[in-house]
Amino acid sequence: MKIRRSLLAGVTALLLVWLARELMAGRARRRSVDRQLGDLVRANALEGVGDEQRERFTKPEIAIVIAALNEEDAIAAVLDALPTELCGHGVTPIVVVDGGNDDTAGVVTRAGHVAVRHEINRGQGDALCTGFALALERGASIVVTMDADGQHRPDELPLLIEPILAGEADYVQGSRYLGQYDDAGGARDLGIRAFTTLINTTSGAGVTDCTNGFRAIRGDALARLRLQEPRFSAAELIMESARRDLRIREVPVHIQSRSHGESKKPQRLAYPIGYLGTIVRSWRR
Repeated sequence: MKIRRSLLAGVTALLLVWLARELMAGRARRRSVDRQLGDLVRANALEGVGDEQRERFTKPEIAIVIAALNEEDAIAAVLDALPTELCGHGVTPIVVVDGGNDDTAGVVTRAGHVAVRHEINRGQGDALCTGFALALERGASIVVTMDADGQHRPDELPLLIEPILAGEADYVQGSRYLGQYDDAGGARDLGIRAFTTLINTTSGAGVTDCTNGFRAIRGDALARLRLQEPRFSAAELIMESARRDLRIREVPVHIQSRSHGESKKPQRLAYPIGYLGTIVRSWRR
C-alpha cells in the first residue's frame, strides 16, 4: 500500500512538473507570436511614413515621442505648447497613434506634425518603440517621451534635457515625488511607491518614480536598449537602462491632472498584474 501511494505521489509530481512546463512553454510561444505581430505592425506603420518625414536631421534635434490612443481632444494643445527649439536643438514631435477609433492622427497631421499609425492597438511600449525607431533612423540627438493627455508640462523640458547636454546623464527621469503631483494619494499612489521599491531592489536604478512617462534619453544610449514589452514600458526602460549601465538621473517635475478624457490604463487588477509581470520578465533576462 505504501509503495502504491509513493508511486502515485511520484507520478502526480511528474505530471505537475510537466503541466507547469507546458504552461510556461505555452506562454512563451504566445509571447513570441505576439512579438512577431508587434514587429509587423511597426514595420507597416513606418512604411506608411513619407520619405520627407524619414530623412535624417541635418542639425542636432530633439525628438518628442508621444504615444496616443483616442486623444483627439487633448493632443492639439500638447503639440501647440511644444517649443520649436530647445537648448540650441530643433524639436520634432513624433506622435504614434496606437490604433483607436477617433481622429487623433488627423489632428496631428493638420497641425503639421508626424503621425505614425498602428493598424491595431499594441500598447504604450510598442507605440514608444515605433517612435524610437523613427527618431533613431532620423538621427535624433535626444529622445523625449511625454504623454498625450496634458499631464506633462512642456515648460519643464529643459529640466530633462540639460543634464544630458552637460554630459552628466544618459537617461533623465522626471519624478512627481521630487516635484508635484496633482492626483496624489489613494491606491495608485501606494502602488507606484511599492513598484518603485521593487524595481530599485532588482535593478539598482535608484529612482523615486517608476511609472512617470516624462523622460529624456541620449540617442546613442537609447539605441543600446533591448525593449520587448508591448504595454508596460516604464519598468522595462528603467531596468534595461540600469542593466546597460546608463547614467540615470531624476529631476523634479509637476504631473498635472489629465486635461481631457479618461486614463487608458487597464482597469482594476489588470494594471498591477501586468506591471509586475513586466518587472519579473525584465529582471529575469
